[in-house]
Amino acid sequence: MAKDFETINILMDFYGDMLTERQSTFLEYYYVDDLSLAEIAENEGITRQGVRDAIKRAEAQLFEMEERLGLARRFKEVRKGLEEINECADKINEYNMRTGLSRDINDAVVKIKFITESLSE
Repeated sequence: MAKDFETINILMDFYGDMLTERQSTFLEYYYVDDLSLAEIAENEGITRQGVRDAIKRAEAQLFEMEERLGLARRFKEVRKGLEEINECADKINEYNMRTGLSRDINDAVVKIKFITESLSE
């Protein structure tokens, strides 16, 4: 089983509370604690195949929720848009510095950068 840490961690952030406690625990052992299937099975007193099946079901549920709701995808799109806005503000600021330094433009750039940074947190 190949581990896709980034994707699963993002999906867990959005949909983890919708999983059962056992599913969340297995995913945490596997993705966060980096335990092997055999180690999880030994700790939980079940078979390796049982652990694998539980993790696969939990992953499938996370992907199904994302397919239906799209919250993680939308979050990524918003973050990308904020980064692009921030880059544009940097370009405006650079142009402003080269061409005469308008205080109004400078104040607007500072406000844009403050807003994008606060929304990115």
